Amino acid sequence: MAVQGWGRSVATATGIAAGVGAAQLGLGYGLGIVAWLPSVDSGGEAAWVASLAWATWIAATSVVLGAVVADRLTPTSSGTDAITTSDSSWQPKSLLTASLWRIALAAAAAIGGMLTVALIAVPARGAARADTFSPQTIAAGYAMVGAVVGLFMAIWAVASRAAATNAIATVGWLWLLAVIAVIDSVISGPGLTSAQLGVWQITADSERYWFRNIYWPGATLSLGSAFIIGAFSAWPAARDARRRVGAAISGGVGPVLIATAYFLAAPRLVGPRAEQLSAHLLAPYAVIAGLAGSVLVTAIAQRLEVSHRQRDQISNDDTGDGRPAADPVGGTAASGNDAAVPSQPTAGSGADASARGTAAVARRRAKQPKSGGTPGA
Repeated sequence: MAVQGWGRSVATATGIAAGVGAAQLGLGYGLGIVAWLPSVDSGGEAAWVASLAWATWIAATSVVLGAVVADRLTPTSSGTDAITTSDSSWQPKSLLTASLWRIALAAAAAIGGMLTVALIAVPARGAARADTFSPQTIAAGYAMVGAVVGLFMAIWAVASRAAATNAIATVGWLWLLAVIAVIDSVISGPGLTSAQLGVWQITADSERYWFRNIYWPGATLSLGSAFIIGAFSAWPAARDARRRVGAAISGGVGPVLIATAYFLAAPRLVGPRAEQLSAHLLAPYAVIAGLAGSVLVTAIAQRLEVSHRQRDQISNDDTGDGRPAADPVGGTAASGNDAAVPSQPTAGSGADASARGTAAVARRRAKQPKSGGTPGA
């Protein structure tokens, strides 16, 4: 029966990953975010690099979301927690069983994520390029690499609820940002254009908004969002001492996926436009920002726990001024949760009373006349 439970969860992971990948690509193609254009000018080259980054990221996140959602749909499952099915109840009683569970879900999700390979390869045939005769093969290869990266990240996300929350929040935020960038492009006049992964050029193209090769409004948005998502995603888990280590490193999940996509799309940083170059340079720093947010809230949660323990100990032991609390009957108040103990005589008090009584009797006998004597006249 447990095998049936595993099989159902594995099939769920495969189906969800395939559905998430298809939905993301449908949104990307529909809004022109992913566009396989002929490389005849700088615009076509920029669209090619941006689409490769999106293809890698979509394949990776589809695998992660498929594994995470399938794990959450399994009743009472949370990585190493008890896993139950509708047919029977079973628990992974060892670390090996829990690890196998995570790997099985991640592998099943990776199989479902491979659907993105076909959905990317077929449209990519329109990206005619001088450096290759088969652009669809290159695009499909990027999608496959993204699915492999997602496999390893999915194992992490299934094991850590904070990491899973970070991945889901990052996916939602990046798609929201992409939609906003497309709407802004339509309103400003150019129409549908390929949006950069995690980048929105908020202001007009002016030198005052650039610091060397870094577009600082975009840098603020990228680093700030990574920090905030990392902090808020880690906070619930950081309050539990057993999950604190996972919470501290969970802030890097989403930014790592973005940085990997950018690195694979343009590993040498040769030829990208200014906004693309800025996004590529900022991706590693976004990982640091995300980790900083999760580590910060974890440290705060640990500090608050220590403070609460110290306060509880002081309130149980003392009245607040450092002196023991007075007992109503003349003793001292019991500390902590100890029950009140009746007053006991101090050691030696009974012996002292007996000695004093014996001495008094001896003195009285010494004052009495001896038996048989005649009292004097």
